[in-house]
Amino acid sequence: MRSIVSAQTRNILRSAARGSYGVPCAAVRWSSSEARQWSTPLAKQLSEAITVPATGPIPLASFMRMCLTSDIGGYYTSKQEGRDQFGQKGDFITSPEISQIFGELIGIWFVAEWMAQGKKSKGVELVEIGPGRGTLMDDMLRTIQNFKPMASSIEAVYLVEASPALREAQKQLLCGDAPMTETSIGHQSTSKYANIPIIWTENIRFVPSGEDKTPFIVAHEFFDALPIHAFQSVAPTPSPQETTIKTPTGEHALSPSAQKANANAKQTGPQWREMVVSPAPPPSTTTTTSKDQPPEFQLTLSKSSTPHSLYLPEVSLRYKALKSTPGSLIEVSPESHAYAAAIASLIGKPSSGAALILDYGPADTIPINSLRGIKGHKRVSPLSEPGLVDLSADVDFVALAEAACKATEGVEVWGPVEQGGWLEGMGIRERAEMLGKGRGGEEKGRIESACKRLVERGGGGMGKVYKVLAIVPESAGRRRPVGFGGDVEG
Repeated sequence: MRSIVSAQTRNILRSAARGSYGVPCAAVRWSSSEARQWSTPLAKQLSEAITVPATGPIPLASFMRMCLTSDIGGYYTSKQEGRDQFGQKGDFITSPEISQIFGELIGIWFVAEWMAQGKKSKGVELVEIGPGRGTLMDDMLRTIQNFKPMASSIEAVYLVEASPALREAQKQLLCGDAPMTETSIGHQSTSKYANIPIIWTENIRFVPSGEDKTPFIVAHEFFDALPIHAFQSVAPTPSPQETTIKTPTGEHALSPSAQKANANAKQTGPQWREMVVSPAPPPSTTTTTSKDQPPEFQLTLSKSSTPHSLYLPEVSLRYKALKSTPGSLIEVSPESHAYAAAIASLIGKPSSGAALILDYGPADTIPINSLRGIKGHKRVSPLSEPGLVDLSADVDFVALAEAACKATEGVEVWGPVEQGGWLEGMGIRERAEMLGKGRGGEEKGRIESACKRLVERGGGGMGKVYKVLAIVPESAGRRRPVGFGGDVEG
């Protein structure tokens, strides 16, 4: 039976393979994969695409991208009846879903930046990248409405969202019954707050920039979902010197000069090798329960260099420093670098605006072995049930800072700082106490419990694991943003 692969899958996997495995051919492939019971249609689709001889094992980043955003069965891009990724009934709960205070304090932070930058009376843009169900932006907008001068300066709200299903959920929360229309860059509706235009686009490059714009950008738990490449440094392995070469016309002896050039080209030091994904062997027929089923895919070390292993670990001195130590591991997310650069460019060109990045990961080290799968609030194998499992990885905050500073002049980066300390500096405890006044004991307890979960540094709390990074206009360090050691100005 001929394999049928969607256009998007085919393009991504072919692109991943070029330069390493040759140009894909257009031959018909007969496959026995139909006999194997795959957990999801996307799993079967991935297996068939990977086992094409011209493609072979694919980079971890390509696997993540397909699992999360495939046009057929992707975790974020497909709409499944009665299924929601967020909340108690979904797979995970994000900070805005835990407490309204989280979004309120982020709104306050942007008000403080607006004040410190001269209280612009027009041209303000609120931008959220990866807005989930819209909860965070809803809390931000409701809060900012209490500061009328800033609220009246907001020209539009831009939501960078690729999922049609999530876009619809955001529209219902933020706009209610207001109609949604298509535009040249995506879709548009009207906020229930002061008739502010809400504009959806799939890429941040469509957000208008210029001297008359002041973009306030937030990305909460967005970067952890961007694909990563994983590499390991391997020691050189001795190999016999080749004296012949095989060609379609037979085996021929190499000239002495060709033999010397071939020997010089041999690996003389440690090299980076990429971790790649391929289908795992079928499970044993003795397996009787789905709980015992092993992952359908496996992660292995590429036997030779790939295009990505030749250049991605060379983009930073932090990576290069580890190459000489065989066994060293690194994770690199070029898409994260690109988004950080795009955010910085929006702020640096007008030298106006600010960005907050809130996510989880180490403060100053390179993430390793951080790929995780979440389903039903439980950790599961990230290589199982493609499309039904949320995939994420730790964020390399130092890499984001480097990318932002390299992208443009006129910006500086603060942090990352721990989320717990940042929220406490922004007044979360005072706000929780105010919110709890006059409420019953049970409701007041829920408010206090939610606050505690956001700031606690241990025992399942999010205060230490989650970090906050700020990108603001360059001030040579003279002005610290609120929450990063500074105070309200203006």
